[in-house]
Amino acid sequence: MADRPTPTGPPAPDLRIVESRVYRGGNIWSYNPAIHLVVDLGVLEGYPSDSLDGFTDALVDLLPGLKNHTCSRGVKGGFVERLRDGTWLGHVAEHVALQLQQEAGHDLRRGKTRAVKGHAGRYNVIYDYTDETVGLAAGELAVRLVNHLVQAEEGFDFPDELEAFLRRAQRTAFGPSTAAILEEAVARDIPYIRLNAASLVQLGQGVHAQRIRATMTSKTGALAVDIASDKDMTTRLLASAGLPVPKQETVRSAEGAVAAARRIGFPVVVKPLDGNHGRGVCLNLQSDDEVRDGFATAQEESRRGPVIVESFVTGRDYRCLIVGGRMQAIAERVPAHVVGDGTHTVAELVDITNADPRRGVGHEKVLTRIRVDAAAERLVRDQGLTMEDVAPEGQMVKLALTGNMSTGGISVDRTFDAHPDNVEIAEEAARMIGLDVAGIDFICPDIASPVRETGGAICEVNAAPGFRMHTHPTVGEPQFIAKPVVDLLFPPGSPSRVPIVAVTGTNGKTTTSRMIAHIFKGIGRKVGMTSTDGIVIDERLVYKADASGPRSARMVLQNPRVDFAVMEVARGGILREGLGYDRNDVAVVTNVAPDHLGMKGIDTLEQLADVKAVVVEAVPRSGFAVLNADDALVRRMRRRCSGGIVWFSLQPPGTPVREFIEEACRRGGRAVVLEPTDRGDMIVIKHGRRSMQLAWTHLLPSTFGGTAKFNVANAMAAAGAAFAAGAGLHEIRQGLRTFTTSYYLSPGRMNLVNVHNVDVFVDYCHNAPGMRVLGEFVDGYAAQKTGQSDLGKVSRIGMVSTAGDRRDDDMRELGAIAAHHFDVVVVREDQRLRGRPAGQTAALIAEGAKGEIGKEGVRCRQVETVLNEVEAVRHCMARANPGDVVVLCVDQHAEVLAELEQLTHSAQAGAHNPEGTGDPDLDPAELQSEAQQSGDEAAVPESDSATV
Repeated sequence: MADRPTPTGPPAPDLRIVESRVYRGGNIWSYNPAIHLVVDLGVLEGYPSDSLDGFTDALVDLLPGLKNHTCSRGVKGGFVERLRDGTWLGHVAEHVALQLQQEAGHDLRRGKTRAVKGHAGRYNVIYDYTDETVGLAAGELAVRLVNHLVQAEEGFDFPDELEAFLRRAQRTAFGPSTAAILEEAVARDIPYIRLNAASLVQLGQGVHAQRIRATMTSKTGALAVDIASDKDMTTRLLASAGLPVPKQETVRSAEGAVAAARRIGFPVVVKPLDGNHGRGVCLNLQSDDEVRDGFATAQEESRRGPVIVESFVTGRDYRCLIVGGRMQAIAERVPAHVVGDGTHTVAELVDITNADPRRGVGHEKVLTRIRVDAAAERLVRDQGLTMEDVAPEGQMVKLALTGNMSTGGISVDRTFDAHPDNVEIAEEAARMIGLDVAGIDFICPDIASPVRETGGAICEVNAAPGFRMHTHPTVGEPQFIAKPVVDLLFPPGSPSRVPIVAVTGTNGKTTTSRMIAHIFKGIGRKVGMTSTDGIVIDERLVYKADASGPRSARMVLQNPRVDFAVMEVARGGILREGLGYDRNDVAVVTNVAPDHLGMKGIDTLEQLADVKAVVVEAVPRSGFAVLNADDALVRRMRRRCSGGIVWFSLQPPGTPVREFIEEACRRGGRAVVLEPTDRGDMIVIKHGRRSMQLAWTHLLPSTFGGTAKFNVANAMAAAGAAFAAGAGLHEIRQGLRTFTTSYYLSPGRMNLVNVHNVDVFVDYCHNAPGMRVLGEFVDGYAAQKTGQSDLGKVSRIGMVSTAGDRRDDDMRELGAIAAHHFDVVVVREDQRLRGRPAGQTAALIAEGAKGEIGKEGVRCRQVETVLNEVEAVRHCMARANPGDVVVLCVDQHAEVLAELEQLTHSAQAGAHNPEGTGDPDLDPAELQSEAQQSGDEAAVPESDSATV
């Protein structure tokens, strides 16, 4: 191990969790969902495991499963070797957290521990999880255990703590039936989303989604469930089909039960009308008094009140599982019992049986512990014994009358023993009730003989039957019954996923996302899109907030209308929670530029590129990454992609980047490039040696005659993504030709408004790289506007700002760049100051701008500060003369557009209304309201700032 730091004091239980995060998808540490703990070792930084006497032996004694951990050695026992050689206790906590989850039945093996750069004694501890609450609890208990072994904690008893942890894990764990279905779904690459703390789960995504709750599915009819819950109705329906059922009556009083029993004939069964799991069922009642007692027991478990009295059918208890109208498994259910050995009492035999490691509480394990209650003791007395008596050797002592697994029964697989007539009866019963998944309970002498000849009957039909007795029989071979259930929901060959296009980058990702969504909307797809403006489903804003994080992605994938998803993925969301899904079919990276540096441990461009590359790593072999070849950091991401690459570049032929792309295309690659011609630049899609002309850049409305180079790049990225996702050339061309930067298609991104013959651009530019390309556009636009090389006749006024959580130097740089492109720079501030005092952000930007005044090539003559955004807009417009160009870098774009509309109306009613300004008769309040309904977002995004 590395050089050890000098201890600063005696070992003390200093290990503590400083920060914890839950990654719900791919992240910077792992391809899988993971828990991330930042731990501080304190004085323990000077005490690796081998320096703590007895630490390793004590830890392995408490958690013997650690012996199976391979760690970096690659062989079982490798981690224990590391412990004896010496490893830091953050690494130990990682392995303990994994093993604790193993103890809870979660098969997890991946983790890593890395030092936090610049913070001695702090470590990033990352490990996989299945259930995030269990994963976090495992980390907390792991830290407590390590500290306890360093210095004993008073009152800390690890076996008790472990038991409490396992109980917690059991409460949140999926039941065995749900778990079996999900295991089959995962094996088929069908994604799932847990919808609540219980067993409600979505399988698949968007329009392909199906839901299950335990073994009820999206195809299970509510009416069929109601019928199955009404045992009287069930029996009458089955009898009407000529199926063997016991005689039965419904009663509401104890005396009515007695009268019914006399009519039916003793012995009888008394059970709740709508019970389950065998609760309240009283069998083999031989007298009036027993029926009265049974009525009271059954009524306690009946939700509706009525109780069923039916004839007692003798024989063995069989459960037939029917899925999709076909028999899939049969189990013989044997009631909870013990077998005498002539030595131990009945109570001792119960304890011995419950000590079986396969038995647990509830559905925790494949068998349930036998619970001795008053009914069990009464049943033992009926067999001539008490709990304290020694049962003769070989005598079977029943502790329950029903064979339900939940009461401690066992199961014997009899799937291949059933007589065909009995199978046909069970299948017909499920069809009569209308259940897609049904449990048919037979009582008969032997399932191998026809019940119509040997006697027997269907005593119950169950909706949402448990799978545990079939997947984990006590005796016999397990049946893989989850397969037909998943076949029912997703027939072979049917899709379960919607295509996902993920877009990230420092600038341009919002407009690129909107272009991609617009292309596929034109094809007829129901597109779900996340962005910094909110969640848009089929061009309707359904959730207004910064929606560029993983929670928003899951909301899109849960929507049953979505058949195509476009996810804007921001740096902040990746760092907070990961992607929120397991993979994306297409990943687009527009660029990596210095923004958000100095936040959450991201201090360099290379680190920022690593964060952005998470979407590239999430591309499967069948997918594509669309990468900006002009950006060296983005270009390097090709090594992290499992699928194909689609390059895009603004560079002309003959440059090194174009030579690189041409070589890639000669090997069969794909690219989107510009080909200069006499008429202008043509966007061309290349696939191998084929070249396909797409569109002239100056004919795309979003490029303002080709001068907005950043939107040319965005259009090329969108074209590459659409081509990779299967769109046709004509469909891509049509989408780009009809996409404009009007406020209703692209709110807050290059919206052009004409106010008193002043061209006003409204854009969300918040960083220095964005200001640089925006300034270049303003230069070109002004030159195009005047038709002269001398731009002095067109004044340019720029309103600028940035978020308060940027670095001081980044703010100064923003001001300095703005000074090169605007005659007047007006500095404002966002509503949310993000930790800075009012005026500080504006002062730093103004300082950067003023520092450039007077330098060669700098246009700026004046820097002014107006902190309030709307007031700053009014100030800019007051400074402008007809023919000038005003650029407003906004935060609350809806308010700004409403103010511009008001200024237009106040001076000239009925003035010309250019593209992007809305209805000239619309008042500001209506404009803001309509804009919000159409996809705008006034909240300050915490995601990457974007120029477009």
